[in-house]
Amino acid sequence: MKALAAIIGIGITKFGEHWNKGIKELLAEAQLKALEDSGISEKDIQQIYVANMCADSLSGQLHLGSIASQILGINVPSYRVEAACASGGVAINAAINALRHKDIVLVSGVEKMTDVDTAKVTTALMGAGNEEWEEFHGATFPALYALMANAYMHEFGFAEEKFREILSKIAVKNHKHASKNPFAQFPREITLQQANNASIVAYPLRLFDCSPISDGAAALVLCKPELAKKFCDNPVYVVASAVATDTLALAERESLTSLKATRLAANDALNQAGISIKDINVFEVHDCFTIAELIAMEDLGIAERGKASKLIEEEQTYYDASIPINPSGGLKAFGHAVGATGIKQAVELTKQLRNEAYCQVENAEFALSHNVGGSGGTAAVHIYARRLL
Repeated sequence: MKALAAIIGIGITKFGEHWNKGIKELLAEAQLKALEDSGISEKDIQQIYVANMCADSLSGQLHLGSIASQILGINVPSYRVEAACASGGVAINAAINALRHKDIVLVSGVEKMTDVDTAKVTTALMGAGNEEWEEFHGATFPALYALMANAYMHEFGFAEEKFREILSKIAVKNHKHASKNPFAQFPREITLQQANNASIVAYPLRLFDCSPISDGAAALVLCKPELAKKFCDNPVYVVASAVATDTLALAERESLTSLKATRLAANDALNQAGISIKDINVFEVHDCFTIAELIAMEDLGIAERGKASKLIEEEQTYYDASIPINPSGGLKAFGHAVGATGIKQAVELTKQLRNEAYCQVENAEFALSHNVGGSGGTAAVHIYARRLL
């Protein structure tokens, strides 16, 4: 097994509402924590990538690459990466590619979303959809994923009450996991009854089916794999990095119940790593809505098409069960600071493979992160290993 990169440092802020911190302060906190964790000096960083989606529209701030290098007092190449909600995963992919000619790279993600009203955030997020065919006609992301949920319910013959319970069980599980994570936006449990009876946002999606608006930042220090042991005793290796794309608008997709970009990226990543999906011990998937987690399970190959619900009903996706999914709490309960989410997933899985997680999966050797942009226009899949075989 060949590694593409080694993670030698991680940093993350609490996700949630940070009224007293701006985008620069959040980014600085994550970057400095990652440097401290790695034990290296800021002078060792040779290149920086910053994942972000909405800083221009929500904070009036562009040129985040310059801000990221200024925080560290260095003058290296520094780039902003934008791929909607998949910005973080795509930034990791770019940083890994940079290691072909650099030794140490910093990759971070940040989003500041709670200082403006919900309508402005909704408009900004719809920039990840098709402006002409979707946003112009009033569609929001809850509406788009509701279309996908309705299509799934119809295609696979689920009764409304049964399908409602499956989606609610996903939310209950992710809140259970988040209740143990002090960095989560919602570190508290919910009941099945609460999820079932919550307000409808876009039928059939209810309040607890939807990820929140969040502030937050996360960062990774990556180095060439052969240098990892020089800097730390417990590096985590990235053994696969894949990005794929599909049409922006739902109307042009092959299917409303499967994301082609996820399938392509997952197959590419597994081929790179030389393993199968059954070898993965823990997953962080892009559950911006509960239906997204259900579909992701099938697109990644964890379950057959239309059959993921069985694993959910049997509670096999809890952190201490057979197929741990989103032990961090996922986007649903940990929070979804969109530009930071893909980096956050990598941070949480690094903790898993270093035996430092709050919902620790026992004996985890391989982990997989799945980060989606928009309704599936982009997908990034990464595979991590505790050690090289």
